[in-house]
Amino acid sequence: MAEPQAPETVETPEAPPEEQASYVKLAMRNMVKKRGTSLKHFFLSTMGLLGLLIGLAYLTR
Repeated sequence: MAEPQAPETVETPEAPPEEQASYVKLAMRNMVKKRGTSLKHFFLSTMGLLGLLIGLAYLTR
């Protein structure tokens, strides 16, 4: 029988900046996970921006 070994502590060296997950990659991963919420917020933002632009165009005509 093999003797149980004590768990070794593994030190992870700091990864170079190109290997670390960037904020953009994390945001993209989060959008994929929460697809429905992201689409809803995108369409609400689009409608809000269109409403703002149309409202400003109407007021400044």
